[in-house]
Amino acid sequence: MLQQSRTPRETIGSYWEASVDHVRQDRQLIGNAHFDVAVIGAGYAGLSAALKLAKSGLSIGVLEAEHVGFGASGRNGGFCCLGGTKLDARQLIRRFGLDEARKFAAYQVAGINLVAQRLENWGVDADCHSKGEICLAHRPKDLASLKEEAAFLKDNFGIRTRVLGKSELDSEGYGGPEFHGGLHMPYGFALNPLKYLLALGDQVRQAGGRIFGKSPVTGVNQDGECWRLETEHGYVRAKKIVLAGNGYARETVPKWLHGRTLPVMSSIQVTRPLSEGELSDQGWTADTMAADTRKLLHYFRLLPDRRFLFGTRGGIFEKAPALTAMQKRARNDFETMFPAWAHVETEFAWHGNVCLARNLTPFVGEVPRMDGIYAAMGWHGSGIAMASLSGEKIAGLVTGSLRRDDLPSPLQIPFRKFPLPAFRKLYLQGAYWIYGWLDR
Repeated sequence: MLQQSRTPRETIGSYWEASVDHVRQDRQLIGNAHFDVAVIGAGYAGLSAALKLAKSGLSIGVLEAEHVGFGASGRNGGFCCLGGTKLDARQLIRRFGLDEARKFAAYQVAGINLVAQRLENWGVDADCHSKGEICLAHRPKDLASLKEEAAFLKDNFGIRTRVLGKSELDSEGYGGPEFHGGLHMPYGFALNPLKYLLALGDQVRQAGGRIFGKSPVTGVNQDGECWRLETEHGYVRAKKIVLAGNGYARETVPKWLHGRTLPVMSSIQVTRPLSEGELSDQGWTADTMAADTRKLLHYFRLLPDRRFLFGTRGGIFEKAPALTAMQKRARNDFETMFPAWAHVETEFAWHGNVCLARNLTPFVGEVPRMDGIYAAMGWHGSGIAMASLSGEKIAGLVTGSLRRDDLPSPLQIPFRKFPLPAFRKLYLQGAYWIYGWLDR
């Protein structure tokens, strides 16, 4: 879940929350209930699974710790794009082979198309924009790497990208002193992630699925032929369970999860609306989804109402001093990258967890040695498309209409446990120091 930070400069809550009229509060689970399938987590994956299962005629209960839209699915940067893994195309080929890497690439594109088709079919105006996304070289030498990547993607995946030099960036509205070239990918679009998620929740309810808010699951145990999910004021019995908590999953629900994922913080800031003069002064007028080539990347885009969204990676500890320092670093980076906007106020700022796995790939499948429990998690910071499609796929595995081998190999591997999991955040800090040095 992305939680807003609070400093005197900013309003309370995320920009996405302020952009919608109402966020529905589903009632809390009080007492006991029985469902064919219980879903833990009301984000993209959990609700997509619930929708598919409900439409198949099964009884579905979704247990959410807070409310639909409270978590990362409702407060991310709104990049519906390729992603879901921290492995690049070459690493995927080395680990899984070219054919499986191609299947995984096609899967990512299918996820993007699914979200677009849903919005069209449901008649949802989610403030969509951007034709593809652009990766910007933050150092002159990185442009050569982007050119090599473009050739590699064309030769091995048939993906036709576009490489832009510095002059082309400036002429097309990607102005900034730290941008020395770019690689434009033709897939993906930007959207208001909360508007999409709220519409997905409505679809689940209309299909007969039950969503319970303020109902965190505190334990999972076998109960005869069913699983019993404990909550504060009751319990649910279900034949099967879908785990979809991602970066906010409770590690004891079930115990198998302990030490197998690593929540990593990401922060977002959104400015006040910019005037046409201010946009011209900076030279940034494009509305394309963008990120830079840093390992500790920045991601950003111009919103339809001319606000500017700027996101960063790198936070670890969720304590007030650390959060304040994280937001300060993000603001300093923003002013360095967009110096003409140094005077532009930040009106919204918040942070939240990205879910990493040790194998750096998502897991969509049945949990080992826990018959009837399935997981769809580990989107590595790019979950809108990947989680939406994977929710449908996990529903297929639950009903038996889909086989494990029908999925691309990178999705089939269960999460491995991190060594010495109690120290995960400490060696993440070490990795961040290294990444910061490499990004110079």
